[in-house]
Amino acid sequence: MADPNGFLNYPRNDNPYRELAERIKDFAELQVPLSTEERQKQAARCMHCDVPFCHQGIFYGGKWAVSGCPNDNHIPEWNDLIYRGLQRKAYERLILTNPFPEFTGRVCPAPCEKSCAEALNGAGVTIKDNERFLGDLGNDEGWVAEIGKAAEPTGYKIAIIGSGPAGLSAAWRLNQLGHSVTVFEKSDRLGGLLMYGIPNMKLDKKVVQKRIDLMTELGVTFVTNTEIGKTISYEDLSVNFDRIILAIGAGIPRDLNISGREAVGIRFAIDFLTETTKTVLEEGEDNISQSLKGKKVVVIGGGDTGNDCIGTAVRLGAASVSQLEITPSLPTDRLDNNPWPEWPMTLRAGYGQKEAEFVGNTDLTTYQMTATAFQTNAEGQLTGLKVAKVGPDFKALEETEQVIEADLVLLAMGFVGTDTGLLDKFGVQEIYDDYRTNNDKVLVAGDARRGPSLVIWAIREGRKTAEIVDEQLIKVATA
Repeated sequence: MADPNGFLNYPRNDNPYRELAERIKDFAELQVPLSTEERQKQAARCMHCDVPFCHQGIFYGGKWAVSGCPNDNHIPEWNDLIYRGLQRKAYERLILTNPFPEFTGRVCPAPCEKSCAEALNGAGVTIKDNERFLGDLGNDEGWVAEIGKAAEPTGYKIAIIGSGPAGLSAAWRLNQLGHSVTVFEKSDRLGGLLMYGIPNMKLDKKVVQKRIDLMTELGVTFVTNTEIGKTISYEDLSVNFDRIILAIGAGIPRDLNISGREAVGIRFAIDFLTETTKTVLEEGEDNISQSLKGKKVVVIGGGDTGNDCIGTAVRLGAASVSQLEITPSLPTDRLDNNPWPEWPMTLRAGYGQKEAEFVGNTDLTTYQMTATAFQTNAEGQLTGLKVAKVGPDFKALEETEQVIEADLVLLAMGFVGTDTGLLDKFGVQEIYDDYRTNNDKVLVAGDARRGPSLVIWAIREGRKTAEIVDEQLIKVATA
């Protein structure tokens, strides 16, 4: 540890958000990075604990809840190097496990910070902001290109279906190992949810495109507008590639099949966010069309996607925004059954919620509330929705029904899973813990294997899958 008193000498200092009144006028990134000098001070707060809880993912409460970094990033080591001014070495240490710190440093919820030993009795280290600092510096200084150069060609060809974080991570690692990689993407742009599922104000699309352009320069082939079974067949892939990695995500949204669902004005959140990002990319982050001016918007569901919908609706000029959550409100403080280093299940206001309240949407979120029916006019256009309080079983309590006016309802209730039809086309009936499947030539990574999860999980899965593929092919070569 470079400075044993760092956590005493320097208070936590996060990258500040732009002022509310300014940022709601555009889709530019929310945060303003601090200086290198301040980053070094923040890195000095890391205590390099004898038993660190930050850099190893520890499961609790089942398969999905994790404390610490699920990607096993060696956080104390690169924090120490940042403090010492050895930024190149810090970057090299970080990308041994996380090749895309410029992404995670912007969008990861940072379970590592909540499990930081300093978070037990105070504020944890600014791990996420430090990670972004290294990611951006690596791009600015050209370190990414130098470190990402491919090894001697192996002669093996790998197809990756899907260009989200799992697909990109697998492509990056396989290319480093000397394999020929082709990434197929069904959309018109590359990046998967990094491009279209996360709004520009959280993750500037120039950051995503810069990495994709660099990967292209380093030898990865990307093919867009390609749908398996239509543009290209499984048979073609099987004949032309030695291995196939399915990194197709878990993008089937949860629906709300109640009366009036066919009304015009009811949209899945992911479609709404995708359309908005396409407009931003075409017209620029400062040239906002007030497409929701005068409209009453209701977001059904919480989490990051619901928060993103709220922030986007504010920027598009919505007359009002409200949110329905079927679950109870979280407590303001940790409960006894939710101790450190677990993720704190406490009430927090997201950036979008703060923005909505800033422009006058008081009492924004109603908890323990569900929609029971959509109302329409004679033209089939949405005019409102019936809502009701729910009991402990999440079923509507009839005597509590009321009507809310709405011109647009956004369904942000999460995702139910992956496209099993696509798995069937590849003959995948079983997916194993080591990413392999019953089809010896096909592996599955990311949300398609785990279910809907975090970007950092997808990055881990892509990297691990790439290394399994490399091990399989090298064994074949030496057999």
